[in-house]
Formats: sequence, structure tokens, C-alpha cells
Amino acid sequence: MDFRASIAVVTRSERMNAILSRIDTIAQSDTSVLLVGETGVGKELFADYIHRTSPRASRPLIKIALSAMPHDLLEAELFGHERGAFTSAHAEKPGLFELADTGTLFLDDIDDVPPAVQAKLLRVLESRQVMRVGGRETLPIDVRLISASKVDLKELVSRQLFRADLYYRINVCPVDIPPLRERREDVPLLMQHFLKRFVPDRTFAISEAAERMLLAYNWPGNVRELRNVAQQIALFANGTVEPKHLPAELRDGHPVELLVRACTRCLVDASLSYNDVVLCLETNMLRQALAESGGNRTQAARMLGLSLSTLRDKLKKFGLEQGPEVDRRV
Repeated sequence: MDFRASIAVVTRSERMNAILSRIDTIAQSDTSVLLVGETGVGKELFADYIHRTSPRASRPLIKIALSAMPHDLLEAELFGHERGAFTSAHAEKPGLFELADTGTLFLDDIDDVPPAVQAKLLRVLESRQVMRVGGRETLPIDVRLISASKVDLKELVSRQLFRADLYYRINVCPVDIPPLRERREDVPLLMQHFLKRFVPDRTFAISEAAERMLLAYNWPGNVRELRNVAQQIALFANGTVEPKHLPAELRDGHPVELLVRACTRCLVDASLSYNDVVLCLETNMLRQALAESGGNRTQAARMLGLSLSTLRDKLKKFGLEQGPEVDRRV
């Protein structure tokens, strides 16, 4: 776990631990790996992990974000070029495949590779030889390939946007990395991990209210977004992380999310009548909003999509003016 923690692969999720066990096995082979997951789930970290636990760990790990590379330069970047191959080629340059020889090449965003480059990439993988742009000789290469995609490549294959033969070549060992919202139990652990990384000499505690907000949030930016939030918290929190230290988007929540959490309290009792369930839901949405806002009525009203005066009227109606306690009783 210490090594995993060093590259932020920390988890208590059974699903993630199963994935890591699979990766531990995959790393010992030389097979091609395809990492699939949303932006920010940590595909590059997993590529690092595979390389650093593989027999090639002492050899180069070369990375490229293909989506950041102009298509007209991509071929020369991957395969290299000879002097004079094109206008700006004033000197020969080895490509990334050559630089990764005997090591690992990580191709991130492989779903963004244009068709012409897909064809040449397939030839290189099949022949294990590369020819520079403008060159006449092939160079043997020994490279372990790890690719990553933010979308399901099978869908692109079905739409004829990605070559089927290339897909099967790179998809020998697929690894699907779940988004953070599907492993919420890892959120507090990752938050503590990043806080410790940003401020090694300080110990943080996370209050119950702040933890509820962290767990309720959907994390569209996944681990990358959580890391950024941790960095912000490290600047402003001093010991205990409270709701006020969290970004507004985490504090504000959403009425639908509040309703879902209220449902878990009100729909477990089959003896409740229709009117009782409706009353329970509305009451607990109000209580949940107050709890998650730390009792701040302005913020609670914003979470519920109500005006402050309407919120006050409802709190008075349901006798909730004294506190934010959440209960399933009506």
C-alpha cells in the first residue's frame, strides 16, 4: 500500500481493489493494456503504476497526450522524422516509439487519433518496426504499449471512427476505471491523502457536515477535481475541515440529491400513508438542507431552490426553527 499511496492509488473500495489485483497481474506481462475511464479518474496514474511494477520499471516510460497534439504533427511526433522531411524539419528527430525502446509508451486519449495515423500505428504494432517520416529504413523497436481512452472505443468502432483491427491490437488487457461517484467510500481517504501530501506537517480532521457534503457531491472531474479541492482546503483550513472550507458547488448541493437522501429515510417504513410519506419527504429535505449547510438558512434556501422567506415559512410550518436534526419520523 505504501507504493500505491506514493502515486495516489489509494482505496478501500472492493471494486478498486479487484482492479488493482488485476493490474498487478497484468503488469508482469508484456501485453498491451487499454485503460478506459472518464477524464480525471487517474488513467495516467495507473499507467505509472503498471510500468513501475513491471519488469521494465528501470527502462523509459514515455507519455503523450494525443488530444493535445495537432494532427498534422502527430505522425512525426510518434514515429520521428528525417532532416528535410518537411519544411520545419531542420534536423532528424527520433519519435516517441524510439525513445520508449525497451520501455513503455503511454498513449493517452487514443480515441483522438486520426484515421491516417491509426493505420500507421497498427503497422508499427504488428511489425514491431518503425519508419521515420521521410525515412527509407525501418528501425526495430521493443515497446510495451499502454493506451487510454475517455470513451468506449467499441462505440467508435461501430461508427467507423476507430479501426477495428487497431482496437483489437491494443485491447488485449482492458481495464475499466470507475468514476469517483461510483466509489464514494474512497472520497474521505483520498481527501486525507492529498491533504497530507500538500501539508505534510499538519494533521486534518474532517467534520461530519463536511464529510456528508464530500460524499454527496458527484465529482464530475473525478480524482483530479478532488485533488484540486484538497489543495484549496489545505490553504484555508487549519485543523478541522468544515463546510465553509469547501467550494460553493460542494456546499450548495441540488434539490434532487436532497430528495434522494430524504427518500432513504421515508420510504423504508411500509406503514406510512401517502400523506405521511409526502410530509416525511418535505420535512427531511428541509432538515437535510439545514444539516448540510451547517444551519445557514440562506445557503439552505439556495440548495432547495426556494426563496429565503418561503424557507422560513416552511420551517415554521413544520416546527423546524430550532435546529437541523434529520429524522425519519414525521
